[in-house]
Amino acid sequence: MSLPRVSIQPHDFDLSAEVAALRAGDARVGAVCAFVGTVRDRNWPPTLAAAQGSPHPDGGDAARSDPAAHRDGATVSSMELEHYPGMTEKAIEAMIDEALRRFDVLGVRVIHRVGLLQPQDQIVLVAVTSPHRGESFQACEFLMDYLKTQAPFWKKEQTPEGARWVDARVSDDAALARWGIQAANA
Repeated sequence: MSLPRVSIQPHDFDLSAEVAALRAGDARVGAVCAFVGTVRDRNWPPTLAAAQGSPHPDGGDAARSDPAAHRDGATVSSMELEHYPGMTEKAIEAMIDEALRRFDVLGVRVIHRVGLLQPQDQIVLVAVTSPHRGESFQACEFLMDYLKTQAPFWKKEQTPEGARWVDARVSDDAALARWGIQAANA
């Protein structure tokens, strides 16, 4: 039985077990790259430079170019993630197909959690196997950039000011653009 490429689930995942399963029995694997995203306890500005008022990479200052990002340093007590079952998995499968077209990779595993999460909880896993490290690193980064902007998830964070939806950021769209994909989420 083969491992599914995409899992959307409320329960946590075990990084070691997922990587072991992804590379099991495939002697061609020379590299594994894995990214694990976690819930932060604070909504930090997107970069230190932006927090200090330096210009944002898109030419405007961070506050003006990215007003919906809610990067105000507020304490985050929890984050709730929602998705559209069926549509979300299909969108992520398409992202993986695109990564397989672009990079010499052997296997991909994406797990994204939904439901109520607390600071330090794992949110997402992207794991990629390939014969060589460069392709694994690139495919993993490509998939994360794609997930941040194109995957149909809705995130709501709880702060001392109350609940608020988290919007895509201009910097996330810019990260995806470097792969030749245009998005206008922010």
